[in-house]
Amino acid sequence: MKALILVGGFGTRLRPLTLSVPKPLVEFANKPMILHQIEALKAIGVTEVVLAINYQPEVMLNFLKEFETKLGIKITCSQETEPLGTAGPLALARDNLVDDSGEPFFVLNSDVISEYPLQQMIEFHKSHGGEASILVTKVDEPSKYGVVVMEESTGQVERFVEKPKVFVGNKINAGIYLLNPSVLDRIELRPTSIEKEVFPNIAAEKKLYAMVLPGFWMDIGQPRDYITGLRLYLDSLKKKSSPKLAFGPHIIGNVLVDESAKIGAGCLIGPDVAIGSGCIVESGVRLSRCTIMRGVRIKKHACISSSIIGWHSTVGQWARVENMTILGEDVHVCDEIYSNGGVVLPHKEIKSSILNPEIVM
Repeated sequence: MKALILVGGFGTRLRPLTLSVPKPLVEFANKPMILHQIEALKAIGVTEVVLAINYQPEVMLNFLKEFETKLGIKITCSQETEPLGTAGPLALARDNLVDDSGEPFFVLNSDVISEYPLQQMIEFHKSHGGEASILVTKVDEPSKYGVVVMEESTGQVERFVEKPKVFVGNKINAGIYLLNPSVLDRIELRPTSIEKEVFPNIAAEKKLYAMVLPGFWMDIGQPRDYITGLRLYLDSLKKKSSPKLAFGPHIIGNVLVDESAKIGAGCLIGPDVAIGSGCIVESGVRLSRCTIMRGVRIKKHACISSSIIGWHSTVGQWARVENMTILGEDVHVCDEIYSNGGVVLPHKEIKSSILNPEIVM
């Protein structure tokens, strides 16, 4: 079985982290985003993953080569010379996706984090006999999204309503699809949208079905959603009683700590924190709702909340970093500095406080 992951463009919403690496390689819960998906695909028997990409394919492939051998799965790139939207890349990768088996293939959005119920999805797809299956997730505010209107008992999709003004339903496209090869015959090699052009046509022929996603879902393509996604992900690990979660007198709630990280005395860590490899957290530090990427040093009595600290950065003694502060790679925050929502580009030194959210070039 095969799968295509829509990697796409520049990851502008997650800058400054994506100035250092392509977005799918940014760590989420101590593992590159895209690896969460590749591992889930491998677990249900996918043998080849195609990455649809239009930016830095060499970086991606070099990085993923080691995982190819480690996971025993073939990873190839299909490179766009111009952005092709969400459907065009399928036409471009057609030869990689179609073989003699006639089996359906998965398509995933690279920003989506969930429990990936892919095996259930295969069974659902077989049971309805349609041409395409999509996962949908329930949201509290459907007016911000494109809503999928479906027949509740069978899952048959009736239509799509973009940002509805009146309530038509609360289920939105979750960005994970299982498609028969015949869907490729509906897609031209040009910039085109699978959500707006391809799926409505299949739905009109009553061949599109939606399965409601069990468990959590988040598009983690921007910082606020990334932080929320981490909370949901760690919560799902807790429900599964995962041995990966840290515990001890200094831990509150759900926390992930890489085994190579060092944590000093008198710290208070959690809830909803991920600490990457090789990090050094000195004594008396307070961390909550944040991601500390690999190689970071946090000095004594610093306090970090609702923020992302990029690779190999340093946060000084008694510094306070909060409110969606995002530090790019190798940023150095001096002692006793306050950052309220600062977004700091790589290789900077912050010597004066950032009192209001701003970008530091």
